[in-house]
Amino acid sequence: MASNGASPTAPTRASPSPPTSAGSNLVEQMNAVHSQQASAPAPTTISSKDPKAAAAAASDMNIVRRKLTGYVGFANLPNQWHRKSVRKGFNFNVMVVGESGLGKSTLVNTLFNTSLYPPKERKPPSLDISKTVAIQSISADIEENGVRLRLTVVDTPGFGDYINNDESWDPIVKNIEQRFDAYLDQENKVNRMNIVDNRIHAVVFFIQPTGHSLKPLDVEVMKKLHTKVNLIPVIAKADTLTDEEIAAFKARILADIEHNKIQIFEGPRYELDDEETIAENAEIMSKVPFAVVGANAEVSTADGRKVRGRRYPWGVIEVDNEEHCDFVKLRQMLIRTHMEELKEHTNNQLYENYRSDKLTAMGVQQDSSVFKEINPAVKQEEERSLHEAKLAKMEMEMKMVFQQKVAEKESKLRQSEEELYARHREMKEQLERQRQELEEKKTRIEQGRPLEEKGKRKGFSLR
Repeated sequence: MASNGASPTAPTRASPSPPTSAGSNLVEQMNAVHSQQASAPAPTTISSKDPKAAAAAASDMNIVRRKLTGYVGFANLPNQWHRKSVRKGFNFNVMVVGESGLGKSTLVNTLFNTSLYPPKERKPPSLDISKTVAIQSISADIEENGVRLRLTVVDTPGFGDYINNDESWDPIVKNIEQRFDAYLDQENKVNRMNIVDNRIHAVVFFIQPTGHSLKPLDVEVMKKLHTKVNLIPVIAKADTLTDEEIAAFKARILADIEHNKIQIFEGPRYELDDEETIAENAEIMSKVPFAVVGANAEVSTADGRKVRGRRYPWGVIEVDNEEHCDFVKLRQMLIRTHMEELKEHTNNQLYENYRSDKLTAMGVQQDSSVFKEINPAVKQEEERSLHEAKLAKMEMEMKMVFQQKVAEKESKLRQSEEELYARHREMKEQLERQRQELEEKKTRIEQGRPLEEKGKRKGFSLR
């Protein structure tokens, strides 16, 4: 929490520890892990034929614990990343959406403690007012404790200021989609060295402090935006409501959001978060929607302190006092603790969903086998299964060819055998006839009869 009237304090998250202490702590942790798993069985080779079973078995084999005998140095990686990030700088793009007069420009100046928006000039009544919602973008390079931030604030003047507000959200939605398209075009270029990220990382949606519920226009706009941006609702000019009215108004807003299935940004929860971080995130999310008050000028309190706030006849509203408004919690979530989560969720979820829908509409099909995580053990098991199937198929084909050739050979052998049997019978019959003729001739000779009868002559007879 920032002090009253003082410069903003450093971020609450601790910076990476020095390499020596980090390395020693890492060695102690690894030693403890190794001592706990000393009795664990040694890694074995997976031989399951089921790929799913192999994947389940491989999940226990991916991490092999090894004991460090000394300081290695990879504990210094956070410091390397820190130096790289500070050298490169950061960028953050935020859009403010709400009706005119709700203090959007004042709140942005209060958030970043700078005069990003100059004082607005009062327009004469005779000036023609634009009939469409305009999109205005302001960028500034700000620096704090050596850390540079490229801040871009996108304003939407004219939103909700007309009698007929139908389709007044179209320019806002189109601007967000155009920024997605521009980033997608940069990704598809040959040279992607200097990609500029102009995507909207957060939308601060200002709700008029009516004390009743969300207006139909607010509900419709939030339904159009919540799938494309990180939506952060805030109650503007909360100093016009009492504490009881603010609590009741927040409950009605959350009920409307839940009823219309509108997704607002929630801080992610990580497995390694400590109890202090979990409690801090829970406290921040308990303030949504944030009831805020913006003020750039310093005023004096009754006890003589200089604070940023607003003076009223009954007292002073302090912007940086959590008992007066939720400005500190909004700044803490938007800048100090969740800025990188906002950018990460924009890139990994919102932009990826838009990109997938865009490419699918263009007819681009995604091969499910591309860019998937490959487990070496599962991959080896799949290759072995495919190889075994291929060998089984080749063996079956060879058996079929062998059986076909054996059948053809047997058919030829049977045919040759039948021909030999027929020729054998014919020769046997011929030999039997010759034997009979010789027996007959032998009998004739023994009986003294001529070998050929006289009555039998060859040729034709004249008788």
